[in-house]
Amino acid sequence: MTQPTLPVTTMPRQIAFLRAINVGGHNVRMEDLRRHLSALGLTGVETFIASGNVIFDRDERPALELEQAIALHLQQTLGYEVATFVRSDAEVAAIASHPAFEMARAGSGPLAVCLLAQPMSPAQQATLLAMRNEHDDFHIHGREVYWLRRQQPSESEFSNRLFEKTCKLKTTLRGISTLQKLAAKYPAA
Repeated sequence: MTQPTLPVTTMPRQIAFLRAINVGGHNVRMEDLRRHLSALGLTGVETFIASGNVIFDRDERPALELEQAIALHLQQTLGYEVATFVRSDAEVAAIASHPAFEMARAGSGPLAVCLLAQPMSPAQQATLLAMRNEHDDFHIHGREVYWLRRQQPSESEFSNRLFEKTCKLKTTLRGISTLQKLAAKYPAA
């Protein structure tokens, strides 16, 4: 007698995108990072590649409160600022399937996504869009900025640092492949 196949259920997950993890001399073992976030009461904590992507079971706290709690805890334990940006699994899936990704697939160049804590103001958007040039193009959508690079990042005049300085916003950057892999590995519940 064959057992009925039960539907696979996926627990809702959240992903914290951390800035300043394993760059600029700030090296953190992923085991330690998982332990630090578990100490905050987060459950099911996993890391994805060693660049500050931490996946955990959905937490009931509002995203802003959770971002602040993670950032404060990591600053206290690591000794330096770690800007934190939390997205749900559904938000990561939406980012990964946003039409801005089609520009990169069409061979225009690599695409990166700047994750923000809140949407940009109209003045910040105008400032960013004024920096468009033949090598760098931008698409703003919600709390994300899609950055199409038509040359190597090292050859571009635009950078994450310039973005933060001119728009007066904290951000962390992820490439298209990282976001697509996260969306595939942790599909929306």
